[in-house]
Amino acid sequence: MKLTPELIAQAPCYLNALQDRELDLRSHKIPAIENLGVTKDLNDSLDLTDNDIRSLSNFPSLPRLKCLLLSNNRISKIDPNLSQYLPNLTTVILTNNSIAELSDLDHLAGCKKIDILSLLDNPVTKKKYYRQWVIWRLPSVRVLDFEKVKKAERDEAKGLFEGKSGPSALAESISATKSSTFEPGEGVPLPLKSSVPTFTLSKEDQEKIKVALSKATKLDEIARLERALKEGKIPSDLKDTPPAAKKQKVLGDQDEEMEEDE
Repeated sequence: MKLTPELIAQAPCYLNALQDRELDLRSHKIPAIENLGVTKDLNDSLDLTDNDIRSLSNFPSLPRLKCLLLSNNRISKIDPNLSQYLPNLTTVILTNNSIAELSDLDHLAGCKKIDILSLLDNPVTKKKYYRQWVIWRLPSVRVLDFEKVKKAERDEAKGLFEGKSGPSALAESISATKSSTFEPGEGVPLPLKSSVPTFTLSKEDQEKIKVALSKATKLDEIARLERALKEGKIPSDLKDTPPAAKKQKVLGDQDEEMEEDE
């Protein structure tokens, strides 16, 4: 089901336990985020749990929005400009999604106010240095995967990823790793040009087909002529009869007349 303006207008909206205004769009099998501009930035929290969203992107400017609930989707990509549209995010719950690489999380780093983040049950959590990387790239996070970030963890992350004059070699290698997650249609080559020879109709042949179309009364005949016009082929019954064939036809007609006279 698409996230239409009508669906958004009909969705429940209420004050949650934190007394924030929350829009409930759970369990609609929504494939993509769209049309959220119709909310007019009136919500503090947006619940998109249990849908089919694949990319955390396509948000309008929503400076009021503080909380995103996105558990149980299929998110594998994050908009690198997310922070421009959602500058005041403080809570992002991405439990049970498909984020695979540590570098994919770099696109959350621009959201400087995130203090609660969950990535439980994403493939990325199995990566070496996962927790240290998130803590280093998002220093505002206080609670990661529902565990409080400790000072010792911050010190460890800093030692791993900060060099004397900038990011360490390890940090640079992690940032350079690209996600291998495949999206339908991504990287599919354009169709090769057909090896079937194409034909160009002369103006005379085009006119013949158009005249025949104007006289055609049956649907199959109209379809046949339209297809011939598109393919650039003159139907055999509209072709000019070659001179030799014309001569043979004339001789044949004369023989028939002679036989009738006899």
